[in-house]
Amino acid sequence: MKLGIIAIGRAKQSAETALTEQFLERLPHKGGLFETESKLPAGQKRTFDESHRLIQFLDRQAPSGAALICLHPAAKDTSSESLAQIIRQLRDEGRPACYFAIGGADGHHPDILARADRSIAFGAATWPHMLCRAMLAEQLYRAEMILAGHPYHHG
Repeated sequence: MKLGIIAIGRAKQSAETALTEQFLERLPHKGGLFETESKLPAGQKRTFDESHRLIQFLDRQAPSGAALICLHPAAKDTSSESLAQIIRQLRDEGRPACYFAIGGADGHHPDILARADRSIAFGAATWPHMLCRAMLAEQLYRAEMILAGHPYHHG
């Protein structure tokens, strides 16, 4: 199953971007990153526009049956092992891909949260957007290593 990140904002060349790309490349099915942004001013209209751009990606470019998981601070905190089990379950269901959505500064619009198969959180701390991408990419790689029984997870 292909794993990918769909995110608001365009990354510039940085250590965080390089790290994100490195972990996505190491995934068994070479994970992808889709980025989009809105030109609207901050507020509800921009949050709506951003979330609908992610939904459009899913409708137009993702394989039929792809799962969507939103990163959302109000969701249940998810351990590496729990993330691996979520991925295993989706794979066992025959899902061709799973995309993890990172919202913009104002988070996700309710429309994309309603569309998601589930939402997860990576703790109560607020992380810089580009660092969150790198951490998510690493957690996707770690989940794959857990599922493969590889010792990376224990390192």
